[in-house]
Amino acid sequence: MKNLRILVLEDEPFQRLIAITALRQLGLERIHEAADGAEALALLEACGGVDIVLCDMRMAGMDGAAFLRHASEAGVVRSVILSSEVGTEVRQAISAMTRCLGLQFLGDLGKPFDLDRAAALIERHTAESATTAAPRQTPDSPTLKDILRGLDQGEFEAWFQPKFHLDNETLQGAEVLARWRHPQHGVLAPSQFLPTMEAHDLIDRLFWQLFAQGLALQRDLARAGRHVNLAFNLQPRQLSDQGLVERIGTALGDAGLPGDGLTFELTETGLLEAPAASLECLVRLRLLGCGLAMDDFGAGYSSLDRLCELPFSQVKLDASFVHKLMNQPRTSAVISSAVALAESMDMTLVVEGVETPEQRDQLLALGCQVAQGYLFARPQDRDEFLALLARKGTSRPH
Repeated sequence: MKNLRILVLEDEPFQRLIAITALRQLGLERIHEAADGAEALALLEACGGVDIVLCDMRMAGMDGAAFLRHASEAGVVRSVILSSEVGTEVRQAISAMTRCLGLQFLGDLGKPFDLDRAAALIERHTAESATTAAPRQTPDSPTLKDILRGLDQGEFEAWFQPKFHLDNETLQGAEVLARWRHPQHGVLAPSQFLPTMEAHDLIDRLFWQLFAQGLALQRDLARAGRHVNLAFNLQPRQLSDQGLVERIGTALGDAGLPGDGLTFELTETGLLEAPAASLECLVRLRLLGCGLAMDDFGAGYSSLDRLCELPFSQVKLDASFVHKLMNQPRTSAVISSAVALAESMDMTLVVEGVETPEQRDQLLALGCQVAQGYLFARPQDRDEFLALLARKGTSRPH
């Protein structure tokens, strides 16, 4: 940490002295100071830039907002800690502006200077640098020929992202995700093969392989008297296939499984592309007893209209709302409204992207009941998921 280069941008001399003294107590040695934006830019040009700026916003001359824009354009700052007395809404706007400028926003220090808080925020920069300094090596994009070979050889696997009840962490179900167990490159994420599959109309073939694996798991569990709801993602173009529902119904009958053990997720943005005939397909899936979930709820602009038109039983709140929950007060109001909307429409609300106990506790206080995210479990293969099921209780979805 001591090698970090830090700029304290503060127009009030006494506040600037407090900050510099405190940073030196943390073992930092390469500390610069400036009283306004113009002075700071000249200093940074001379010294070659800094890692972090502790930035006041209200200053005579060039204010903090203008300084950050110029600093971003010049490439002389990497991370920003806000140190200014401004209102909550303005702080959130500054955070969003900073990220749009391509700078890392470490957080809000506020005033008076808090040594422990400053140390924690500076540590975020160190942690971020550690994760970005040595990016994970990934193989070149697989060729179409390699993907076709993988499909023929059954190398694509169903992995499972569990969903949990927030209050007691019983398992509510799982979302089925695709992974490719490549013989040379190991387990590959969807980002490394889905674009090529979409370009060559192979998504449907992948879907049916994952669907068969999911039903096989459900059948094995049913023999042991256990049930788990599995959610599969559907693409808009699949909804135009008049044989989709018949094939799903036949597969359920062959496996001796009920339709209410399945949920099909469709993204809000994808629904804009869905043909008119898709409504028939969605209705027939509901008649089979299957659930329908609107995924990434709130990420687009058509959510409410589509919720009225289509027979959804579940909405999945986009993870971006959870990520903003702890530092954007208005987000709480949005989530509370989503909870009330789901309840009034007799739907289950699933919150995506829960990563910390603080987020879980806040969501519980807002009335949320079901969630998925790394706090509870990461996506896992069949064996890992079965081990999790053995440890956790399960419940049918509401």
